[in-house]
Amino acid sequence: MNTDFKFTIKSICLDENYQPAQSTRITTNFANLARGSYRQANLRNALKMIDNRFNALAHWDNPKGDRYSVELEIVSVDMDIAGSGDSFPSIEVLKTNIVDHQTNKRIEGIVGNNFSSYVRDYDFSVLLQAHNKGKSSFSIPDNFGELHGKLFKYFINSDVYKQHFKKPPVICLSVSDNKTYHRTENHHPALGVEYQPNESSLTEQYFKKMGLQVRYFMPANSVAPLAFYFVGDLLNDYTHLELVSTISTMETFQKIYRPEIYNANAVAGKYYQPNLKNLDHSLTQIVYDREERSKLASEQGKFAEQHFIKPYQTVLEQFSASYA
Repeated sequence: MNTDFKFTIKSICLDENYQPAQSTRITTNFANLARGSYRQANLRNALKMIDNRFNALAHWDNPKGDRYSVELEIVSVDMDIAGSGDSFPSIEVLKTNIVDHQTNKRIEGIVGNNFSSYVRDYDFSVLLQAHNKGKSSFSIPDNFGELHGKLFKYFINSDVYKQHFKKPPVICLSVSDNKTYHRTENHHPALGVEYQPNESSLTEQYFKKMGLQVRYFMPANSVAPLAFYFVGDLLNDYTHLELVSTISTMETFQKIYRPEIYNANAVAGKYYQPNLKNLDHSLTQIVYDREERSKLASEQGKFAEQHFIKPYQTVLEQFSASYA
C-alpha cells in the first residue's frame, strides 16, 4: 500500500537525571515524576522500587535479592508526513533492559509497558467529549479509534519497528474501576493468578482496534490484577525475566499513580472491584500532580487536533480507508 508516513525512533535513558523533552506528553507517568523540586528524588525512589520488585519476583538463584537491576529507555516515535516537512510525535513507550550482575550480561526486556499517544488523547478528550456533550446517554462515535488503531498497526508492522525490536509490544495498564474481576484457577509462574472481567470496556475495544488482546493477572505479593495488552501469546512468547521486567516497572508506576488500587492495604479477593475512592491505602514517598495530569490530557488532545488531525485530514482519511 502506498503511504505518506515514515517513522523515526529515538530513545533516551530514564534515570535520575532524566529531563522531559519538549515533545513528550507531560501526562506520561515518568515525565510527571521528573518535574518540580522533588524530581531527582522521585526518579531515584521509583527506579529503586522497580529494582526491588524485580528481584523479589525473580527470586530463583537470587538469595540476596540483588542479582538484577532494570534499565529503562523512553522510546519516542515521530511520524513524518511525506511532502509536508513536518513530523508529529505519535507514540511514546518504555523499553526495559535487565542487567544480570551475576553474569555481567545485559538482557533485552520488553518494549511497550507504558503507552502514550497524542491521537488517543484527541480521541478520548476531544472527540468523545464533543460527541457526548449535552446528551442524556453516553455513546461512542462511529469509527472511534479506527485511525489510531491503524496507525499503531502500521507502525508495529513497519521495517523500522522490526529493526529496533525483536518482539511485539506488551502494554500494561491499570484495571478499570467500573468492572468486576473474577479470580480463575489459572496460575502463571511470573504473571501470577489470572482474573477475568465481567464485561468488555471502552479501553479494551480501543486497544483491540490496535490489534491487541488483553488478559488480567495478579503477580505474587501484589494486591490487584494488572491489564496486559499484547499481540500473539503472552504466556509463551516472552521469557519469565521479560515479563517480570514489565510487572516490576508498571506496578511501581501504578503504586504511585493509583495507590487506592495498587497500594491498597487489602488484597483483591475472588471477586474484585477496584475502587478509586478506597481510603485504606498507603502512599509512596513520591510526589506527583494527579489533577494536572488529567487537565493536560485535554490540552494534548487539542494539540493533536490542531497539528495533526485537521491539517492532514484528507491524507488520514485516505490512509484509514485503504489500510486493511
